[in-house]
Amino acid sequence: MTRLRIGWWSLFGLALGACSASGGPDEDVPGEGSDGANPAFVDDDYGKSLFDPAPPPSKADTLGGRKGLPVSVDQSSTAVWEVKNQWEDTASAAARKAGMAWSADSGLNWDEKYAAWVGSLKKIDGHNTYYKTFELTTPYGKTLPSPSLECAEMTIFLRVAFSAWYNLPFFMEAVDGANGRLYFGHFGARTANGRYGNMPNYKTAYKDYSYMTASQYAGDGWPKDSKLRSRGIGGTASDDQPFLGDGARAGTYFDEIFLNKRAGHFLRILLSYFGSVNVADSNNTFNLKPAATLPGDTLLERWQRRGIGHTLVVIRSEKVGESKIEAQLVSGSMPRRQAKWEDGASSKRSFTDVRTGGEGENSDGEEYAKLGGGIKRWRTAKNVGGRWTNVVMPAYTSDFIPNYDTATIAQRPAQFEALLGELDPADEKAALLAIIEDRRNHLKQYPSSCSARIAREDAFTELYELNQTHFGKSVEDTDREHRTLSDYVFAELVYDKSKTCCWNGSTAAMYDIVMEYNEANAYNADTMTCNGPTVFKNTDGGYNVFKDYAASIGRSAEWNEWSEDESCSQRDVLNDTEEVHEWKPFCDVYDSVLNVSGGGTPPPGGCGDMYEGNSSQSSAASIPEGTYSLETCDGGEDWFAVDVTSGDLVRVRIDFTHADGDLDLFVNNSMGGAINQSEGTGDSEEVNVIAPETGQIYIRVAGYDGASNSYSMNVSVN
Repeated sequence: MTRLRIGWWSLFGLALGACSASGGPDEDVPGEGSDGANPAFVDDDYGKSLFDPAPPPSKADTLGGRKGLPVSVDQSSTAVWEVKNQWEDTASAAARKAGMAWSADSGLNWDEKYAAWVGSLKKIDGHNTYYKTFELTTPYGKTLPSPSLECAEMTIFLRVAFSAWYNLPFFMEAVDGANGRLYFGHFGARTANGRYGNMPNYKTAYKDYSYMTASQYAGDGWPKDSKLRSRGIGGTASDDQPFLGDGARAGTYFDEIFLNKRAGHFLRILLSYFGSVNVADSNNTFNLKPAATLPGDTLLERWQRRGIGHTLVVIRSEKVGESKIEAQLVSGSMPRRQAKWEDGASSKRSFTDVRTGGEGENSDGEEYAKLGGGIKRWRTAKNVGGRWTNVVMPAYTSDFIPNYDTATIAQRPAQFEALLGELDPADEKAALLAIIEDRRNHLKQYPSSCSARIAREDAFTELYELNQTHFGKSVEDTDREHRTLSDYVFAELVYDKSKTCCWNGSTAAMYDIVMEYNEANAYNADTMTCNGPTVFKNTDGGYNVFKDYAASIGRSAEWNEWSEDESCSQRDVLNDTEEVHEWKPFCDVYDSVLNVSGGGTPPPGGCGDMYEGNSSQSSAASIPEGTYSLETCDGGEDWFAVDVTSGDLVRVRIDFTHADGDLDLFVNNSMGGAINQSEGTGDSEEVNVIAPETGQIYIRVAGYDGASNSYSMNVSVN
């Protein structure tokens, strides 16, 4: 089953997890006309001004890199931090000390320590979200949840933070609109002729409290910079850090992790103008052989030369046996979010994605291997002949792939396929369902997002093929098991023919209004009539059906008028165009999708209970703790969802007459994997589990060998 695409990646720079937003720079960020910065272009999808990558070296991509600024600039007024250590150090006094993730006399160089630190970051629950993130550790004993950042910002943030904390040389190179070479690093924002525009004189403008001892900054002694705390990163997408309090932005986060406040001010400006196009630049990073992958490395998905892509950070990479590795990724996104921690199956899908520099071409006929995607490692700044130069460390020379060796670059996704091992079909299915759920959650916040709709349906296309090939299930079977009403309401639209796709400002409140309308109208429970969903799209030039409904329920103030968030060639279309759908029409499968049967009661004279229709995890009936009288039908399964908090003790017991049909009991996690089960041969089954995460666990009651039976179920949560 194949779906034709119309090159939307290259046209609009959007995809699953892509770092995309809209608007101009933050008013607090230096820009053209204020600090004299002259970015090369404003990326409408990215949402902020971006500098272009620097031109390639005059000779081929090399281990030695290209020489930059004289080392003497370090003592100028622009300096952000003083260089006291070198990346190759292993035996200096500072290098021999114990650190955040290494012991004293570890023998590691600082780049290896960077990998050890990233690999040590702990997985924790995200703030008010459905996914896991990481906890940032600092040399000062402070820990904070991951900041909310865009995806390329996340890898730059980690590298700059480590470099600043340990006084290591760092810089990134780019060019501005006048094609002048720029260097943003420990020496500030400079060109070969001096300070860039009116960028700050960090050394004289801001404070450095690195001299403070642990006893001085402990507790309430941590110094604060009110100016830094009030500021954020450029771009209209919010950089709020809500776990730090109301109104906290990226500047607040940086103030909490840097004693050297200059580093915080520098980082927010660096992140305002540098993005994935600069991370992909071979002057700043280098192409890496897959088998050498370490925590802290960067995986780039790129589907166009100039525009953005998706940037992920390797947070785990461990050898498994002689020829395999286990690797996991984290990433931010636009609108900015805390880093999302992907499991092994989802991470493998990213490592093996053709857009990470693999075989083939994009819709513009450009080879993916020439677009800068794939696994990368940061170059390290070094004094070479009196000039700061971003080099490949000697320890990594055998792992280096020059950017002109596109044949070797193109082989890497296939190499990761072998390195990371084959995904079991059940794991592949779980990964696809996770992608689908991730895009649904994105739509709950930004209901006009066409990229989320497209990515969700791409995942469903793969799920249809997987289910048909490995599980013998048809498209209708898949839709009945896994579709939700929201999929139909937020149907996929043809991007360049749909006004909704360039809407600036759709909100979670609007999502609720649209869904509330459809929940009331898509199906009439009294007459048991399917009316079908009303798709959230531009119809007759507007969205009046939802706007009027919002007014009727007193929520007019929560409905935003359409406004353009980018250059929108389709702004004047009267009716959006839906993509040709592969799914079964809603009214063919509504009973499973909505979990209804005869208005929610058992069919007269037939088998079933009040929850009939809950035959899959996606159609699981949500229930509180209590006791229920239930019945399985025709050898089917019953699924129930129970809300839990991580660490809750959940007890489930079913009682039945075994002679009338043997039933088994399972408790599954949110990904469908069994946590515990009871498959005895008596008149009851009982399972006790500790909830692994906050959210829902799933109870599955299944007849052994096709058995059906009535049963009593008791659920308690403590």
